[in-house]
Amino acid sequence: MSAVSVTAVGKDARADALVSSYERAGYARVEPAVLQPAEPFLALSGEDIRRRMYLIPDAGGDDLCLRPDLTIPVALDYLASPQAGRPARFSYLGPVFRQRPGASGEFWQAGIESFGGADKTAADAEAMALALEATDLYGVAAPDIRMGDVGLFAALIEALDLAPVWRRRLAKDFNRKTVLAEDLHRLAVTGHNGTPEYQGVLAALSNADPKAARALVADLLSIAGITTVGGRSVAEIAARFLEQAELGAGAALPAETGQIIERFFAVAGAPATAAAALRRFAADAGLDFAAVLDTFEARNALLATKGIDTGRIRFATSFGRGLDYYTGVVFELHDPHGRVDGQLVAGGRYDGLFARLGGGADASGQADPIPAVGFSVWIERLVALGAAAASGNAGAAR
Repeated sequence: MSAVSVTAVGKDARADALVSSYERAGYARVEPAVLQPAEPFLALSGEDIRRRMYLIPDAGGDDLCLRPDLTIPVALDYLASPQAGRPARFSYLGPVFRQRPGASGEFWQAGIESFGGADKTAADAEAMALALEATDLYGVAAPDIRMGDVGLFAALIEALDLAPVWRRRLAKDFNRKTVLAEDLHRLAVTGHNGTPEYQGVLAALSNADPKAARALVADLLSIAGITTVGGRSVAEIAARFLEQAELGAGAALPAETGQIIERFFAVAGAPATAAAALRRFAADAGLDFAAVLDTFEARNALLATKGIDTGRIRFATSFGRGLDYYTGVVFELHDPHGRVDGQLVAGGRYDGLFARLGGGADASGQADPIPAVGFSVWIERLVALGAAAASGNAGAAR
């Protein structure tokens, strides 16, 4: 795909028109700072963005970064504002920064974020409808819609008879399918997949006081001169090491449980088809997660009332977005003709984000999760798509 200049994209009238339409829908336009604290992105944004960030050492000791997306900056500004814990809706348009071989490290994104909405199903449906407005504005009337739901997998893991450490581990694995497959193999009754050379240390720490064990491992890493690995702090490395101790000490998993998880990930198709398959699956496996399936079906019904043809949606239980903070529905809109690489619009629900950012209290002071849903629009790709379409039309005319 040919590069589109940042200046040209920034002046694209349709991008401003899009965000203006979001403002009219009740999403106040905001402009978060370009320079952001790096730690929230390193902790929450997944390995893909972590590897591509532009990090800037700070004299105070905490790394800064050029914002690689706008969701976390908008969330941080919201938490620091008097609106924190109360319903609020925001829209934005501006540059983000990621290292991209062969392409500019600066590109533009638009989007919305909806925080604190009590009716999650309605907020999810509205977000997808507004996302489709973006592709429609740029001439993509029927994008390829891909959808998943992290909440379904979380409900499955909760319903299974698993040790707490394995529940946490498998929940993290959702966006890392290769690691998930490895972990399921380790859980099989045939035994763990190999014995780490440091298994003796892990065994010694497995029953130790968690706080003291974490401090000991952190001290050993510091003595060895290790400060960070792959963007992770010493404390994060120590926590991961101790998690391995718990995993190594955990009981093996009956083979049928691994088969249940594999069967769950085989469900795909239009949302209505998937919902019926998931209800049969739950009945056959003797699992109760009817509540999350009720929510899934209610959201599908609301999408239909908004004029969205749900039969065009490609739903899969295995579909995820590679970001660690999603907790519910996730979706991407793609060019159905494959003329540009990557998603045109992408987003989903992330109710756990604020607690991980150090917030999470509502207006009454209760430490309940703040509901949140939103999406980002890749303006650069939509502009390039328009250019590709114009080029194709010109060629046909010749």
